[in-house]
This record gives sequence, structure tokens and C-alpha cells, in this order.
Amino acid sequence: MSYEGIIIEESLENRDVLDRVEIVSTRVEEVTDKHKTPWIDKWTLHSVEVSEDIVERVAEKLSESIDREHGDSWYIDFKNDMFHYIIFLNKFFKVDRLKPEQYGEVVQYGVGLGIPDYQLSFDPNWEKNPDRL
Repeated sequence: MSYEGIIIEESLENRDVLDRVEIVSTRVEEVTDKHKTPWIDKWTLHSVEVSEDIVERVAEKLSESIDREHGDSWYIDFKNDMFHYIIFLNKFFKVDRLKPEQYGEVVQYGVGLGIPDYQLSFDPNWEKNPDRL
């Protein structure tokens, strides 16, 4: 079972890793103040699929490829019905989607980097959980 997600091309320092995933579609969006990325004016969003047999290697490679200058502002994620990979600079998490409590550590880590919590709303119960942080 493959994994699906979105990779923002501008988040990558080394874009060679894009050769390891299947790019299903691409769209470009203008960056707004809400995005909190004032050093760029557009995002190139690649909808991707990652095969299960290489997902761990791709997650590791992506974690090494995120823009180091702004690494505390970026993450990449992809998921299937069973697992969700959330990838930060030099660190990634594999969350069992049947155990949504595992998202708590991911959200805390991302918020600790300075990523706004609304951008880390992975947990399906996120909105219902006032103690999420």
C-alpha cells in the first residue's frame, strides 16, 4: 500500500529526493502572511506517492534534504490507511493512525520548532482537544 502526501519543493535544500517519489500532480500557490514563510513568494506543491518498500529510506532522505536555513519552519508528511510519516529536518515520526495519541509528541516537537499549531493538525481529534499542547 503506497503513501500519499504533498512535498513543497521550496522546503528542500536538496531536491534530488524528488526523483525517489512519484509526482502525481503539481500546483503553484502564492505565499501569504498566514504561511509564515516571508523568504519565498510562492510554493510549488507536489502531490506525491511513495511506495511502501522505500518509504523509510525516503523519509530519512527527506529529513536530510529540508532547507537548513529555515528548517524549523518546514515539515513534510505522507500517509496511508495504517501509518502517517511526519518529517522534520533531521527527524521523522511514524505514527500508527489507529493510535491518534501518538500525534501529541509530533505536535509538541513541531510547536517547539516554532511551527504554528494550526499547521500541525494531523490528529483527527485535534480541534476537540484543548490540551493538545
